[in-house]
Amino acid sequence: MFIRLPVRLFREVADATGTWTNHVGIVVDTSGAEPVVAESTFPWAKLTPLTRFVQRSEGGRLALARLATPPTADEQRRMQAAAERRIGTLYDTGFNLRSRRQFCSRYVREVLGDATGIEVGDVETFSTLLARRPGAKLGFWRLWYFGRIPWARETVTPASLLRCGRLTLEFDGIVFDPRRA
Repeated sequence: MFIRLPVRLFREVADATGTWTNHVGIVVDTSGAEPVVAESTFPWAKLTPLTRFVQRSEGGRLALARLATPPTADEQRRMQAAAERRIGTLYDTGFNLRSRRQFCSRYVREVLGDATGIEVGDVETFSTLLARRPGAKLGFWRLWYFGRIPWARETVTPASLLRCGRLTLEFDGIVFDPRRA
């Protein structure tokens, strides 16, 4: 599930990746009154009711993508277990794929990979990522990284997950009018 958080850091992520989305979570439980989304967010990974997850999206926009190959019941159980093992892991504001901490797109990538063996999204360096967006504003990122953007750092972004051929986009649109929420 892809949304857009109305926070400067995450708006800059969307701008740098050339897409509207800047946050992703994964539905891990549909057995209760409301589906539950597992997400890595500041300050740590947690479980969030679907309604609360969606209500945080700027402009009420949501995209829903599923694995192109539907997971088996066993893989679904492994997804829930993989997500729950990561609950409480601190958020990595440096977006470092090799960190002990987590960030949203890495969280979803690893949960799906651990449970199904299917890797989603592209691992890329900051250099590759920003070279694809020659007009991207680097001032924010220079400030964020105290003057030294880690060009060789590997990361994975919500945009690369959304564009991934191993996922099928099921829905992309406005699910509520935030002016009436």
